[in-house]
This record gives sequence, structure tokens and C-alpha cells, in this order.
Amino acid sequence: MATTQRRMLVTSALPYANGSIHLGHLVEYLQTDIWVRFQKLRGHDCIYVCADDAHGTPIMLKAMQDEVTPQQLIDAMDEEHRRDFGDFHVGFDNYHTTHSDENRHYAELIYTRLRDAGHIAVRTIRQAYDKQAGMFLPDRFIRGTCPHCGLQDQYGDSCDNGHTYSPLDLKDPVSVISGQPPVERESEHYFFKLGDFEDWLRDWIGSGEHVQPEIANKLNEWFKAGLQDWDISRDAPYWGFEIPGVEGKYFYVWLDAPIGYIASFRQYCDRQGIDFDAYWSPGSETELYHFIGKDIAYFHTLFWPAMLHGAGFRTPTAVYVHGFLTVNGTKMSKSRGTFINARSYLQHLRPEYLRYYYAAKLGPGIDDIDLNLDDFMARVNADLVGKLVNIASRCAGFIGKNFAGELAPAMDDTAVYQPFIDAGASIAQAYETRDFARALRETMALADQANQYINEQQPWVLVKQPGQEARVQQVCSLGINMFRALITYLKPVIPATAERAEAFLREPSPLRWDSPAAPLLGQRIERFKPLLTRIEKHQIENMVEASQESLQGQPAGDSALSRDPISAQITFDDFAKLDLRVARVTHAEHVDGADKLLRCTLDLGGETRNVFAGIKAAYDPGKLIGRQVVVVANLAPRKMRFGVSEGMLLAAGPGGTDIFLLDVDSGATPGMRVK
Repeated sequence: MATTQRRMLVTSALPYANGSIHLGHLVEYLQTDIWVRFQKLRGHDCIYVCADDAHGTPIMLKAMQDEVTPQQLIDAMDEEHRRDFGDFHVGFDNYHTTHSDENRHYAELIYTRLRDAGHIAVRTIRQAYDKQAGMFLPDRFIRGTCPHCGLQDQYGDSCDNGHTYSPLDLKDPVSVISGQPPVERESEHYFFKLGDFEDWLRDWIGSGEHVQPEIANKLNEWFKAGLQDWDISRDAPYWGFEIPGVEGKYFYVWLDAPIGYIASFRQYCDRQGIDFDAYWSPGSETELYHFIGKDIAYFHTLFWPAMLHGAGFRTPTAVYVHGFLTVNGTKMSKSRGTFINARSYLQHLRPEYLRYYYAAKLGPGIDDIDLNLDDFMARVNADLVGKLVNIASRCAGFIGKNFAGELAPAMDDTAVYQPFIDAGASIAQAYETRDFARALRETMALADQANQYINEQQPWVLVKQPGQEARVQQVCSLGINMFRALITYLKPVIPATAERAEAFLREPSPLRWDSPAAPLLGQRIERFKPLLTRIEKHQIENMVEASQESLQGQPAGDSALSRDPISAQITFDDFAKLDLRVARVTHAEHVDGADKLLRCTLDLGGETRNVFAGIKAAYDPGKLIGRQVVVVANLAPRKMRFGVSEGMLLAAGPGGTDIFLLDVDSGATPGMRVK
């Protein structure tokens, strides 16, 4: 147990409320949750809050696309996010939304304090305007060619090569809403004068306490370039909070998003009767930590601390930045099935497998981590099943069968057990510094020692020798206590397994960090039941295949609001290779076990094809029979979990019920080529 209790408030970056949680997002929330669980296990007062980031133009437009109100959209995403996080055992103490009374209050309070202190400037700017959509365009709703390096199809604020620029500097710009070139129009905007805080920020960042060295080095580049005023306003129509006293102007989502940390904590305080000011007042002794991805470090290490300081709030103790996730060595890919949503993963695998694997990869720096699916299976099976659980299963059988589940009353081999107690300090230091990879390496080294001890003592041999009963009980009781120490040190990472282990051990109270120092002796344990099972290859294959399945029936190009930058263009000759044919649907049926697929039997003029299409939400199978459709006839057959698909139906639309098969003239005949 920690001798001095610390008081901490911890946050993760707010997930955006227009999309599902995927495995890339989970790097951050699992990293934070593991760290928070460790602090609580040590006996510290540690509160973990988060919220949905529920404002901005993308949410407004997504709601329009889905024919719902923004409120309905964010309510649905809030429910989905809470469910996914809960099923991954992310233990928020409070989860809220930025579209809340608390967030409006603190956004207005911080803004008015900054305004009254002279840190807000108002000036007229020229910006891109979509005449067809009737709205000014945020940076991310303009795409074109980078003015610095010539990279095509880039957003309006920065390119994939790291160059930044104004949207009006973009070459050949188009609106992602209408596809039309925008025009320039004047508008009055409100700016946070970041430069007013340059000296203070230099000291705060340069102290070596608040940001990692890699981030400090990156921020020095921004100082050299000069800190620019930050545009904190957006023109109507906009989904968010209106700026007090200014009609038709709204807070930019990035102003009120981090204030969501304060708002969520305020809600928690009101519910729990906690002193809010003890956490957020200047000079507070509470430790405040933000866990974020490196793509938003600029906002959290320049704008956010400057805003807090200027408005009379305390600033972060530290901002911890992590890297991105790759899968099998590359960016997550929908076509490869490696763009995997949290729910898709949970339908096939236990959440603690991913928690363990991420922890085994995470260090204190900002390096990217890779989810190699083969290594993932091998490491989880070897470490959690082959080493950890194996200790308990090997020893519990002898204790249950030969000693009625009773552990030995005393421990003879104390010298063998002492390293398991002593290792707690080093493992704790690794967790504290977010070097989870080292914490797990040291824990698994202890697991190797435990298994080696059991192999050397051979209780399966001793139990057959007369007069060795007491020794068998001693050896296996020590093995059980070694397992207990290991599960304690892994409790932040695999909390559900730890809870099952506590029930198996009949722990009188939940395990604490110092529990290994007082071994279990002279008490009964429960009959052992498997705590974890091996990952099977087919589980991963099914998950990848299900993720690929989600693409079936999608339009040829993603929505302009969500597409990734073009990675490779094809020539006309490439396009000409497609053999598009008219086909008649002779049979269609639902596919058992598939959420989106229909199985269609197609007549291509004397040739019969079996094709799976992700159009289940949009079409009644019975009404498809006899319909003529267009199929990519020369697509290589693809083996799926439900059978072999021998082509692809052409359809368009945003998805769900809005998927539309191409109409074919009634005079066309099956097998006819489409040109």
C-alpha cells in the first residue's frame, strides 16, 4: 500500500460523436485505464473522467445525411460508445458529453474571462464559402493540392507530408460537400491571442515536467515560427454553443472540447459531493493528467494550458502523448479487414487479450505500436494461458484432490517466494512511468520462475511417494501464492480475470498492490475453473473476414466527409480491365450469421454465379428475384466464412437502408457487357 495517498484527476481525449470506436482509438483508452487502475490498486485517490466530443460541422452534416437531428445522432453514439468502453473494461468514474449545461457554462466562463482580460481579438477575414451548400467551409471540408509539395487530395489545413497552410492557399480546392470550387467571402471572426502567453508557455514546456521530450522538441518548432492567433469562432450554421453576445457566431469545436474535461468532472462532483475547486483552482495540489494521441498534441500543449492559465484555472501536471496503431505493419485497412471496430473485435475475442497485447507494446514514448495478428495470438497464448493460468491449474488440482482445497498452514520455501514480493517495487515504477512493456516483461519473468519451480519440484511425482503429502501441499500452496502475486501485478491490465481469480482464491477482499506480502495460508480455495482459454486461429480469421464483409455493398467511393486521402490512382487502362455484365437475380436469401449480407444467385446468360452482397438492410430478398443488376464478372472469387463469392454487385449510396442497385434497361439480356 502506498504510504502517502495522492489525489489525481485523469482524462483521455474525447472520442468524436460521429463514428464508432475502433482498435486505433482503444490504444489511448486502454493505456489510460491501465494507469488509473494501477494508481487505485496502490491506494491513491484517482478519478478518471471522459465525455463524447459532440459538436462541430461533421456531426451536423452526418445527422443530415442520416436524416436525424444532431441531438439524436449524438445520443445514439453516446450509448454505443459507453457500451463499447464498458465491454472493454474501461472504468470511467464519469462519462459525459460536451453538449451539456456544464460544458456551456464553463465554455462561456473561460471565454468571457479571456475576453475581459484582453486576450480575444476580433477581425474580418476572408474564407472559403460553398455557394451551393450555403455555408462557410471549415478546413476539413476543403480538399485540394498542397501549395508546398504538390500532394493531391489534401485537407484545407495540412497535408500528409506535414506542411501547414491556409485553406485559401490550397491549389485547385473543392468543397467536399458539393464537389464545387469554393468562393471567398468576408466574415468577422474571434481569435484567442495565443502569443500573449508565449513567455509563460516557454517556461511551462521547458520545465521538463509537463510534456515528453519529443513533444517539447516539436513545440520548439512552433515557437520559432511564431505563435499565431487562434480562430475560435465559426459561422452559422454550426452545431455547438453560440458565443455570448454575438449572434450567428459559434465556439469552434476545439474550444469547448477540452473544456469537456472540466464539465464531466463538474457533473461527477455534483453527484458525489466533491469539492470542485480543490481540483481546478490555481495552486491546487491535485495532480491533473491528460492522455492523448500525438495528432492533437498541439491543442493540448499550447492552446489548452494557455486558455486555462489566462482564465484563472490550474494547468495540467502532465500531458502524456502516445503514438498511433498499425495492424500487421501498415495503416489500418478496410479492404484487408484490419480496420476493426471495437464491437467487431468483441464479437470474436475476449477484451483482455487486446488489453494485454497493447500493454506489452506500450512504453513511455510516442512511438507507434503494431498489432501483428499472428504475434498477438502467439503472445497471448504463451503468456496468459501457457504461463500465468498454467500455474494455477497445475497446482489447484493437487490441492483440491488431495487436501480438500486447503492450502498449507505455513510456507517453507520463503526464499523462493521473496522475489515475488520484492519485484513489486520495480513493476510499480514501470507502471508509474507508463512503461507497461517493462512491467509485463518483469511479471512474465516471475511467471517463468514459478513454472520452473513447479517443474523442478514435480508434485505429480511426489504425490505418488509415501510420506510426501505435506511436501506436495507445500509446493502447490507456494505455486498458488506465486500465481496470486502475478495476478495482482497484472490486475490493472486484465481486471476481469483478476476478479475471477479472487473468487477462485476466496479472497476476503479485493487484491491490493501489497497483497503478495501477506500470502494465503491455511485456508480453502475453490475448485479451479479455466480463467482464460487459448485464442484459436479461426477466431482472428473470422474477425478479419467480418471486417471485410462490412465493405460489401458500399459505394465505389467513400463519402467525401470520411474518405482517406487518395493513396494510389488508377489509369483508364486499369479501369477498362473491369468486365461489367448484366445479370438476372434468380434467387436471393438471407445469410445466417451475417448482419449485412444477402446470398444472390445470378444468371449471366447461361452461366450461374453465387455472389454475397451487403445490401440486407436495403432489399427484401424476395423482391430481388427477377431483377437485372450489374456485376463485376472478372473479380477473382473470394472465400468467405459463408461460402465463395464469385463477383460483386454494383451499388451506390451512403449505406444502411440507403443502398441502391444500378437499374438496367429491360431490353438488356443477361451476360450483356455494360459499357
